[in-house]
Amino acid sequence: MTELLVPLGANLVFASGLWLLSIYRRDAGLVDLIWPLMFVLAAWIWFEPAVATSLHWIVLALVMAWGLRLHLHLAWRNLGKEEDRRYQVIRERNSPGFWWKSYFIVFVLQAVLAWVASLGIYGALLSLGSLDVVTVVGLAIALTGFVFEAVGDWQLAAFKSDKANAGKVMDSGLWRYTRHPNYFGDCCFWWGIAMVALAGGHWWALVSPLLMTVLLLKVSGVSLLESDIAERRPQYREYIQRTSAFIPWKPRPAADVGVTREGSGS
Repeated sequence: MTELLVPLGANLVFASGLWLLSIYRRDAGLVDLIWPLMFVLAAWIWFEPAVATSLHWIVLALVMAWGLRLHLHLAWRNLGKEEDRRYQVIRERNSPGFWWKSYFIVFVLQAVLAWVASLGIYGALLSLGSLDVVTVVGLAIALTGFVFEAVGDWQLAAFKSDKANAGKVMDSGLWRYTRHPNYFGDCCFWWGIAMVALAGGHWWALVSPLLMTVLLLKVSGVSLLESDIAERRPQYREYIQRTSAFIPWKPRPAADVGVTREGSGS
């Protein structure tokens, strides 16, 4: 139990330090930068080099690649920008006194959620290390999810970097088949890691992908992002009608979209 809780303590220390910086910077969105690093930290704490098998090294490498890539992507995306709109809304709803409330409702909360979500890593690192069918499939799903997420982020960044696309909706590449390829890839990554844990008999590791799926679909991902985006970008309404929200799928024909739009009175 002590070994299991060590990453939680480390996350809380990590989050507390960044909370102090967020007060000075007036930017609670800094917590996003350490979210992926908390998983990397947990993986290193639970990793035991002396008894590690090739499977354990692969799991560690995958988690490190996922966490470091996402951290660098978020850091680059938010460099020099004001506090993310999501946290501005949270700030408004919890003022006055947001500076101390943010410690619990933003930083401590994310530290705890990251610890729970990282239990899949713990289960994978407890596995005996045999590369059976379930394990190999799990690793393949995790790797596919990682690539899918990375490519989706890269495509969107390239789209936004072109000034000619200002105000437009990204609907090409992976974004043609799902409105959130980065979230879908992220989800696949954690289900893949959990499959490695399941192959070792650690069924409780399912809490990791289940939590991540709920967060991505209903809390801080799809649901939150699309809560008002159609109001800010009218073109997004049509994009919603023709494009799958999460699981990649063939987009609906323009003719069907037009019928739906007329029928709904929009």
